[in-house]
Amino acid sequence: MPAQPWGCRSLLLLMMMVCFGVLPGTHATADETRDYILWYRNYDSPAIRALVELALEETPEYGPFRLIRSEELSQGRVLRELAQRQSGLVDIANVATSPDRETFLTPIPIPVDGGLLGFRVCVVLPENLGDFAGIRTLADLKQSGIRIGQGAHWPDTPILESNGIEVVTHSRYEILFGMLRNDRFECFARGVSEVLYDLEVEHDSQLVVEPDLLLAYPMPSFLFVGPEDHETAQRLQLGMERAIYDGRFAEFLKNYYGRAVEILNLRRRQIIALENPFLTGESLNIGRLALENLRRRLDSLSD
Repeated sequence: MPAQPWGCRSLLLLMMMVCFGVLPGTHATADETRDYILWYRNYDSPAIRALVELALEETPEYGPFRLIRSEELSQGRVLRELAQRQSGLVDIANVATSPDRETFLTPIPIPVDGGLLGFRVCVVLPENLGDFAGIRTLADLKQSGIRIGQGAHWPDTPILESNGIEVVTHSRYEILFGMLRNDRFECFARGVSEVLYDLEVEHDSQLVVEPDLLLAYPMPSFLFVGPEDHETAQRLQLGMERAIYDGRFAEFLKNYYGRAVEILNLRRRQIIALENPFLTGESLNIGRLALENLRRRLDSLSD
């Protein structure tokens, strides 16, 4: 039965007003446990690991499973490994989408965080907070001379650059925090859905979240598998769709991201909207819908 439009009844479920078709077909229960290798950064993220496990649990007809942590591969490397079809190093990765990624890999087109990745806050050094005072618009941000740190292979980098923002990059996520500490840039822009976990892992009181600004652009974050791994793609999509229908996805969003919405005080922040010219038509619609739903809800909470 095809999916019906999903009515959202809470702040975080409002982010997921997207309609998808359920993949048909049944599968005999396998006797052997299937191992799925999840990219290490996703495995180490409690939210993403929980979501992948949820999707797999929702599809018992595909058989028992075991989730395994991949080697510590950079984002660029993990995408190349997935594209090789028979890598053996990784089966599933969650990253922001882009046309290239959707061409060479298989996306599961449901935003894993309801669209929150497209909302970005700045991780900064406390002594640099004054640099952000008075910034209200994109023009203000560009004139301030603030540099934003991002991963060399992340879709955010060309998005920010296309909006006239100076970006400093490195291929390793972990190195970017050291670059921030060494004043190589003033803002490490992180998604609302990931920044609190980042800071817990770094455990550094000299890293703080800038309190007033919120960069916003449509950028859905999907699960991706290899181009020929159709069974894994079907299992993940069917599992996520079932979780939407039975309410477990809404509970997942609330449990893992509700705290971030409140702690980061999104409803009080100045939103600076950026364009993302690097999305396919479908992904752009998904991203815009998620952002508009969240913005509308945040506006209502501010009244």
